[in-house]
Amino acid sequence: MLKRKIDAPLRIPVFLVAAADAVFWVTVLTIAVFARHAFVWDRVNIASLLVLGLVAAVTHLSVGYASGMYLGRFRFASFEETGAFVGVVAVTTGVLVVVNLAAAQPNLVPSSAVFAAAAYQVVLGLGLRYTLRLLRQVRRLSHHPREHRGLIFGAGDAGSQVARVLMEAPGSDVQPVAVLDDDITKDRLEVQGLRVVGTRASIAEAARRFRADMLIVAIPSASPSDVNEVAEIAQKAGLLVRILPPVADVLTEGNVRVGDIRDFALADFLGRPEVETDVESIAGYLKGKRVLVTGAGGSIGSVLTRMIAKYEPSELMMLDRDETALHSLQLELEGRALLDSPNLVLADIRDLDALRRVFSERRPDVVFHAAALKHLTMLERFPVEAVKTNVFGTRNVLQAALEAGVDRVVNVSTDKAADPTSMLGASKRLAEMVTASYAARNAKVFMSVRFGNVLGSRGSVIPTLRKQIEEGGPLTITHPEVTRYFMTIEEAAQLVIQAGSIGRDGEVLVLDMGTPVRIVDLARQLALEMRPGVEIPMEFTGLRPGEKLHEVLSAPAEEPLRRPHPLITSYPVEPMGSDEIAVLSGISDPDLMRELTWKLVTGAAFEAPVPATVEI
Repeated sequence: MLKRKIDAPLRIPVFLVAAADAVFWVTVLTIAVFARHAFVWDRVNIASLLVLGLVAAVTHLSVGYASGMYLGRFRFASFEETGAFVGVVAVTTGVLVVVNLAAAQPNLVPSSAVFAAAAYQVVLGLGLRYTLRLLRQVRRLSHHPREHRGLIFGAGDAGSQVARVLMEAPGSDVQPVAVLDDDITKDRLEVQGLRVVGTRASIAEAARRFRADMLIVAIPSASPSDVNEVAEIAQKAGLLVRILPPVADVLTEGNVRVGDIRDFALADFLGRPEVETDVESIAGYLKGKRVLVTGAGGSIGSVLTRMIAKYEPSELMMLDRDETALHSLQLELEGRALLDSPNLVLADIRDLDALRRVFSERRPDVVFHAAALKHLTMLERFPVEAVKTNVFGTRNVLQAALEAGVDRVVNVSTDKAADPTSMLGASKRLAEMVTASYAARNAKVFMSVRFGNVLGSRGSVIPTLRKQIEEGGPLTITHPEVTRYFMTIEEAAQLVIQAGSIGRDGEVLVLDMGTPVRIVDLARQLALEMRPGVEIPMEFTGLRPGEKLHEVLSAPAEEPLRRPHPLITSYPVEPMGSDEIAVLSGISDPDLMRELTWKLVTGAAFEAPVPATVEI
């Protein structure tokens, strides 16, 4: 109980401040009048002074409440309250002048005393407020030892608000010690009592000078590349880095909270703003519908499932061949994992009969096909498995959907299907072509959506690099210049849902993912974020068979059809029917499967392409 009282923030009742303001008026008028009469008591009309003091107190309190100054409208001792207080004093002074002049001659008090009293009132009132604010900050700082000493990068409104909330919030674990900003005109400026001590070039020096162990980037309007550059400088100096999210409305309302200041997230490595595809406005096609997701237990499938659940489908069927993945998914969605829900479907997309049974019994309206094999190196070694799952598995889903009268099927593809050089890309390209073929066979919407590498998905580069960094390296990277397009899992799921609304028969939709990211830069940033100041060695292993140095989102021969969204482009896909892919059925020889797959993808007989050897 005692600790709770000590830790409690200093409370300042508004009525006490209002009472102090009223007492101040009587006090300052008395001082001003006596000073005007050279402190000769006999020359002062005490009754007139008390009358004017009462008028001042009543007027000030009335105007103060009317303006909201005593109703909590302004943050205590803020610039806004300062302006309001001065305005109330000015109005009160005007009333006092009128009352004083309207009184019988001589005036109640000398007119000069009224103006002097107003000046004293401003000094006393603001002095009280800033003293109480300082006491409150000192009390919080003294009874809330902070774990970190932080530099704030950004001396604007955001930086000011961050400094204030870090100083005042009981939940803050950071003591701000100084501010930096690239605007040299702000040098030596004070922000919430903290000096601006330099630009980004001064981060390391400021960290040593102020014994800081953290940098908070408080410029929400900064470009991702700028944020990454500042973060990299700070991390090289051994500082932890936190940032404000790039959300302007958080700041314009003046409501920055400690919770808004966060660690670097995966999305910060994109080098571009995270894409918002306005799913809320177009996901109405899911409400009240029966929705089925294949591969629901996978990285994308599980996020997609959680997102779909928000749009109130009448039934959400989660199909996967991995019972453990379904167990985890049910636990996350329902808080239990008894695996007894009819919404959980254990089935393999390679099994057409099983899919037919599920589709005919459950009659889904919308199907999102996310089940696939996706590891490039593994599929190069086992091309037969790639075709069985990614080609024939997709054909089975489409066939079952066609027979069950499904309204919409969205096939989840990959950027590796664009101008493919691997079995992963080739098999997913065939899946797009088969989807286009089924689209031509019925009046429903069967289409594909294509995107790049998904940050944080199982088996992707980020978890691999994290593990290697935790173990001290080396970081294994195929080539110093290799680049990839990246998107977050949330972006991928949003795109898939939006595609179901705006996509047309047989086409493939591609998200504009900005500039490709060098894996070396990604690894370096991640290492700096996880272990600032520690040099993690890198090892270049060479491009693997089937791997590209640079990915593309569309093939040179693909001409865009339309842009149904500012960040989404539609491309046509050449259909390929089931009779054409039948040539791959029953093949068990990996080399023959690889050869025939490439013949189907390219329409020509040649060996599977292998990237040229690149010297490292």
